[in-house]
Amino acid sequence: MQAGQSLLTREGVAVNGLLALIALFALSPLVWMLSVSFMASGEASTIPPPLLPAQPTLQNYRELFAVAGLWRYIGNSALLATLCTLLSLAFNSAAGYAFAKLEFAGKERIFQLLVSSLVIPGQVAMLPLFLLLKNLGLVNTYLGVLIPGMASIFGIFLIRRHAETIPDELLQAARVDGAGEFYIFWHIVLPLLRPALATLAVITFLGSWNDFMWPLIVLTGNELHTLPLALASLSREYVQDSELMMAGAVVTVLPVLLLFLFTQRFYVSGILSGGVKG
Repeated sequence: MQAGQSLLTREGVAVNGLLALIALFALSPLVWMLSVSFMASGEASTIPPPLLPAQPTLQNYRELFAVAGLWRYIGNSALLATLCTLLSLAFNSAAGYAFAKLEFAGKERIFQLLVSSLVIPGQVAMLPLFLLLKNLGLVNTYLGVLIPGMASIFGIFLIRRHAETIPDELLQAARVDGAGEFYIFWHIVLPLLRPALATLAVITFLGSWNDFMWPLIVLTGNELHTLPLALASLSREYVQDSELMMAGAVVTVLPVLLLFLFTQRFYVSGILSGGVKG
C-alpha cells in the first residue's frame, strides 16, 4: 500500500513539475514584456539583455499617455468592445433560442448552411463586406466596425446548444399560463442561459478588443482608431524604442488578461455545461 502511495506521489510530483515548466515557458514572454516596459530607454538593447530593469521607471508609461495620447484609443477600444459584446449577446441569444426551440420553415437547412460556412475563412468576406458598407456610407464609422460582430455563427451555435437543454415542458407550461414569447425568452430562457451568455461575452469582448484587421480596413480617420491600430502606428514612429513598445503592449494585454482571469470560471462552466444535454 505504501509502495502504491509512493508511486502515486512520484507521478503527481512529475506531472505537476511538467505542468509548472509548461506554464513557465508560456508565461515567459509576458514576464519579459512586463520587465522591459519598466526599463530605461535602450536598456533592453544591450548585449546580453538584462532580465530585470536596473532601475525600474514609469517613464515609458508616462510618455505613452502624455505624448501618444493613449487614453483616447483605450476609450475607443473599450466603447467598441462593449457595444459589440452587448449587440452580440442580444442577436446571438435570440437567434440561438429560435433555432433551438421555435419552429419555422427551413430551420434545419438554414442552420446547416450557417454551420457549413464556418469552413470559409473570414478574410474572404472582407472585400464584399467593405464594398457593401462603402455603398451604405458606413466606412470610417463605428457602426461599420460593429455590424460584422453583431451576430456570429459560433455564437448562434453556442447558444443553440445550451438552449436545447431547456425542457420543452417548462416553456409549454408558461405558454399555457398565458405568457408571450418575449416574456418567456426574457424571464425564463435568458436566466437559464447565463453560463453560455457569460462565455460568449468573454469571447466577444476579447475578440473585439484585440481585433486589428477589420478596424484597420474600415476606420480611415486616426481619431477613431482603436488601441491595436494606435500601437501599430506608434511602432513606426518609435521603432527603435523597444521599452516604449513593450509598455504599449502591456497596456493592451493587461485589461483583457484581468478580465479573463476574473471571469474564467464562468467561461469554463459555460463551455462544459454545453456538452451535457439533459
